[in-house]
Amino acid sequence: MGAMGRAMEKNALVHRGQGRRWATVLAALALLLAGCAQPPEPISIGFIGGSSGRVADLGIAGRDAVQLAVDLRNQAGGVGGRSVRLLSRDDEQNPETAARAVQELIDQGVVAIVGPMTSAMAMATVPIASEAKLLMISPTVSTEELSGRDDYFFRVGSSNHANATQVARHHLQRHPGQRRLAVAYDLSNRAYSETWLNGFRTAFEGGGGELLKTIGFESGGEKSLRQLADELLGSHPEGILIVANSVDTALLCQQIRKLGSPLPILAAEWAATERLLELGGKAVEGLMVGQNFDRSSQEPRYLDFREAYMERFHREPGFGGTLAFDAANVLLEALARRQGEQSVKEALLSIRRFEGLQAPIVFDDFGDVQLGVFMTVVRDGRLLVLK
Repeated sequence: MGAMGRAMEKNALVHRGQGRRWATVLAALALLLAGCAQPPEPISIGFIGGSSGRVADLGIAGRDAVQLAVDLRNQAGGVGGRSVRLLSRDDEQNPETAARAVQELIDQGVVAIVGPMTSAMAMATVPIASEAKLLMISPTVSTEELSGRDDYFFRVGSSNHANATQVARHHLQRHPGQRRLAVAYDLSNRAYSETWLNGFRTAFEGGGGELLKTIGFESGGEKSLRQLADELLGSHPEGILIVANSVDTALLCQQIRKLGSPLPILAAEWAATERLLELGGKAVEGLMVGQNFDRSSQEPRYLDFREAYMERFHREPGFGGTLAFDAANVLLEALARRQGEQSVKEALLSIRRFEGLQAPIVFDDFGDVQLGVFMTVVRDGRLLVLK
């Protein structure tokens, strides 16, 4: 080999050595960059509910159940490899506060909102969400004023008419001698109470019953519950119907019993939280409600959820927590399964059927569902489902 050949071979060896060194450097740099790469931006979802005031038991149960659903989803890998972040807001059961809270969540870039937990707050916030084309999915809002509307509001429980009709029919069949009722209903959540009462009235009067007196009152207002109890009993009814939250229902039952009345008492499902039992004591014994919630359910999914909820929060989830967990998981599943440029609403309607903790959740074209009604009675300080 000549001098020129040896020089070329040496030059080639040098280049190969440099190439290997550059490859090593690039590989190390790639590993370093991979280690420094930021994880994908979390998906933000919102929750809104009343976690203070007289409806706090419902709002807190809902908020905690949604947080549990988000945490379990993140432990399982999130949504498409992205973690989920929950932004919660207290609506204080105040329309102006609720409206501001929803706008804040929209401004913070949430993809959807779970909530609110009461119908009055839904009436104040659904127009804002629909204007922004942001989906709201409520665990417990049941007003008829949002039924059958092509908007951005979905719910995982039945409407008022379905629930109230079952309560009225059950009472007429089981207590034929108690057909004359006096009614108290909460005006601070009239989107719920008035449509629930209308559904009850239609079925009750259609079956031969009579509503002797209906009295609206403001929760926490100037009229005392003692005065309200006097007015109800003054109509000489054969039973009392209360359409109100757990606190007012429990305290009104106490006043009715203090006046010496043994009359049977019916209540709307809004009242049937653990707070009713804590505050009502013996005064709520025998009280009857109908709910889209089976407290005696042996469904494995529900039992697993109840165990996890109680281990973390040290209290029963009740109907509010159970339906909120369902609502959150419906939303998370829709986010995981949406295709291409689908909106969350389009994804929900393309799937339609979701597995709930106790029963399938099947949406119609307007985001409404129909669930079974379980008649429940307070007995020995517990809410028990009638078989």
